Amino acid sequence: MQDNYSKPHSLTLNNRKKLSLSGVEDVTGFNEELISLVTGMGGLYIKGENLHIERLDLDKGEADIDGSITSLQYTRNRDGRGLLKRILS
Repeated sequence: MQDNYSKPHSLTLNNRKKLSLSGVEDVTGFNEELISLVTGMGGLYIKGENLHIERLDLDKGEADIDGSITSLQYTRNRDGRGLLKRILS
């Protein structure tokens, strides 16, 4: 099975407190414990505590997130709303 994604995507996580991302296409939901993004490689869920989107530039596809990051989870689904809806319900 071949996946076709639109934008290159990368991430850098420093000390589990600062996450820098490229290839960000959209933010589908966020709170202090979960941020749901659409990236060039599909959906991405960032879990943790005191999460904040420090910088977001969708034109450039870049985001910086800070907080205590405990988990990064990718999905094949490019729309992160499905899992986010189940988690928050």
